[in-house]
Amino acid sequence: MYLNFGEIANNIKALMEEFQTKSQKQQKVESIADMKAFIENYPQFKRMSSNVAKHVTVVGELSRLVATHDLMNVSETEQQLACQGDHSDLLQKIKRLVASEKTSDVDATRLVCLYALRYERHSGNDLSSLLEAMTRKGVPESLRKTVKCVLDYGGASFRQTDLFENQNPVASAKRFFKGLKGVENVYAQHQPLLRSLVEQLVRGKLREGAYPYLGNSQLRERPQEVIVFVVGGVTYEEAAAVHQVNQTSAGVRVLVGGSSIHNCRSFLEEVRKTVSRGSSPRSS
Repeated sequence: MYLNFGEIANNIKALMEEFQTKSQKQQKVESIADMKAFIENYPQFKRMSSNVAKHVTVVGELSRLVATHDLMNVSETEQQLACQGDHSDLLQKIKRLVASEKTSDVDATRLVCLYALRYERHSGNDLSSLLEAMTRKGVPESLRKTVKCVLDYGGASFRQTDLFENQNPVASAKRFFKGLKGVENVYAQHQPLLRSLVEQLVRGKLREGAYPYLGNSQLRERPQEVIVFVVGGVTYEEAAAVHQVNQTSAGVRVLVGGSSIHNCRSFLEEVRKTVSRGSSPRSS
């Protein structure tokens, strides 16, 4: 349930190889015993054949979409925006991707939104040229306006946490050494902020000033059950991150939920509606 595209493809490959092995065995019917075994195993073989065909079809369609929309390059650039990367390099990559016919309007918008958030206060910020590139591409005005809505909703002036881990010296150092060492999967570098917060809570290091709790007693013991509810919605990646915490934190069970489950489209739409209603921090 929580596997990424590459892991799913590897599992399908293993399933396919197992099916091929069994298929070759089924073809060897040379004796009465072989015939009996074939008849006994045929229903299971037929089910496996159907299962393999179904999974191969799904992965095939996913692979087609990845290639059609150049999602490997889009995803790698998103990861670099979120985790590390040179500003000038990334700016040029985003310009090329926005101009590409393969890149969808939503993917282009997401890239520009990430750039706007990451480099909002960078001396070389060139958001205006990216917005112009979106216009030349023919991205609808509603999506272009979403970029400003994202800044109005979650820009640097309104965030209470170190979203990109570039303000905390310890976090910055960890990210720097991780970059030197390299990463096993460039498409899975980013970890949601929620994972860091839950891990801090489990270790008893969550800042009370930023995350106060009710009651007079202090939290002295390691919590055994944690319920996280995100008002505004939770994402699939956050659910996967909590699953990973549960797998690696013995004696602790974390449940995560939210007022909705977001993907990119639904999140951007909600941000746009929230800002247009005047509910963003900047409007107050």
